[in-house]
Amino acid sequence: MRDRELGSVLGRVSEIATSVTAREAERIDRDAVWPATSVRELQAAGLGGLVVPADEGGLGFGLFALGRACEILGEQCASTALCFGMHCVGAAVISAKATAHHRARYLEPIARGNHVTTLALSEPGTGAHFYMPQTRIVERVSGELELDGEKTFVTNGGHADSYVVSAVAADAGARPGTFSCVVVPRDVPGLAWGPEWSGLGMRGNSSRSLALRNVTIPRAELLGAPGDQIWYVFNVVAPFFLIAMAGTYLGIATRAQKEARAHVLRRRYEHSGGALAEVTVVQHRLGSLWGLVERTRGLIHRAAQGAEAGEADALPNLCAAKAEVADCVVAAVGEAMTLCGGIGYRAEGVLWRLLRDARAVHVMSPTTDLLRTWMGRALLDLPLLGD
Repeated sequence: MRDRELGSVLGRVSEIATSVTAREAERIDRDAVWPATSVRELQAAGLGGLVVPADEGGLGFGLFALGRACEILGEQCASTALCFGMHCVGAAVISAKATAHHRARYLEPIARGNHVTTLALSEPGTGAHFYMPQTRIVERVSGELELDGEKTFVTNGGHADSYVVSAVAADAGARPGTFSCVVVPRDVPGLAWGPEWSGLGMRGNSSRSLALRNVTIPRAELLGAPGDQIWYVFNVVAPFFLIAMAGTYLGIATRAQKEARAHVLRRRYEHSGGALAEVTVVQHRLGSLWGLVERTRGLIHRAAQGAEAGEADALPNLCAAKAEVADCVVAAVGEAMTLCGGIGYRAEGVLWRLLRDARAVHVMSPTTDLLRTWMGRALLDLPLLGD
């Protein structure tokens, strides 16, 4: 029964991806605009609550469904997949230890398709170490929480209705490395957005910087207990984020492989009438490309399903999902461009967009190097956040 429900849900994602997202992809990339049309269509189709628990009105799905949805969207527009994926990651974090306040203010509107959320964890001073925030949080005598700091690369920045923000306690007695997360509504005073995002790739994700200056919110916006966030990072943030990103980049790799195949099938030589598809080395290279993408797809799907089942090796598998798709997508787009020959190097072509979208994967936190370090530490039973 649940498999049939998932099939129906992914069918809705696919319909929107091919009818709306595909049509908008070129404009989103060219003009660097947030994919509002696709996001609203996904919400209207009831997909905004994909990972929100069913008892909150959501669809109640988990990692595998999220990865597949991002994969389908990413094949058409990586910016749309990233924006939707980050919304779902934020929704999963809010859901993990939701109070009645969180349910009423955030989860139920998300499930109804009236609310977009996202994460604001990365900071300019800590780089890939998103789990070491410098943004400060102080509890006032009134019981309210005050935030001061800087965030960067906030996907959906300026468009989301709420932001899951990480912060460290400002008092001197706080243990180093312990931090908390809070939900910050978009209309709270003290938020100042940086310039519009102008990136090489993923140009529609509105990945902007955010300054928080004396931002005051009720204590009810705290997620879990103070200092609870390391639990969130490895039990919620990392699994959902890694799978959402892996699915998005797998979608790019899949599109590259399909573009290469389509070119090889239609290309004929005028001087001889022969077909490119008849060239043995081309057949070999296309077969190798297909194998690369399919091996990576199997790894990602297995990682998502294993994590949902609570398997012991879930963490290294999740880390491997994004680390391996990083190598896969960069190689896949490069090989597709080679198979397409000179025409594959045209500016403004599909492969040009895929190349630019793919290239950020290695540096998008957690970086590929950091993930492989975590994988090794997990396999050696060592603390992941060691020196």
